[in-house]
Amino acid sequence: MKLTHFNEQGRARMVDVSDKEITTRMATAVSQVKMSPGTFKAIKEGTVGKGDVLAVAQVAGIMAAKKTADWIPMCHPLPLTGIDIRFSDNNKDELYIEATVKTTGKTGVEMEALTAVSACALTVYDMCKALQKDMIIGPTMLVSKSGGKNGDYEREEG
Repeated sequence: MKLTHFNEQGRARMVDVSDKEITTRMATAVSQVKMSPGTFKAIKEGTVGKGDVLAVAQVAGIMAAKKTADWIPMCHPLPLTGIDIRFSDNNKDELYIEATVKTTGKTGVEMEALTAVSACALTVYDMCKALQKDMIIGPTMLVSKSGGKNGDYEREEG
């Protein structure tokens, strides 16, 4: 596979997508935050002093997805058509974050989905760090993507 992020001088460049076909594109990424049962309970019961942790994290994830190109240098600014962030947990000490991002365009939204879950996890950490400093973020990964010339991708379990 030929990488296209380098020019003829071997220097980084933003890929030219001018001639690519406009297609519907979607990507889903996940992350998680592992914490103590006490911190987990405070989040679930809404007793964290900074406010509703999941509501703030959800807004942070949406905002981050929309601004991905502002801090990932080679990402194209994209008109996102949908961002959905969902939370689940193990009822004990792990919060799971999933983001699905959609667009109709010339390049994919994998980075936007990964940015969304990362911002959510970092926001959870920020809002709960007074309760616990040793929370663990990750793993963070792309689980699926669709659209574009490279076709669909689905992460295999394992």
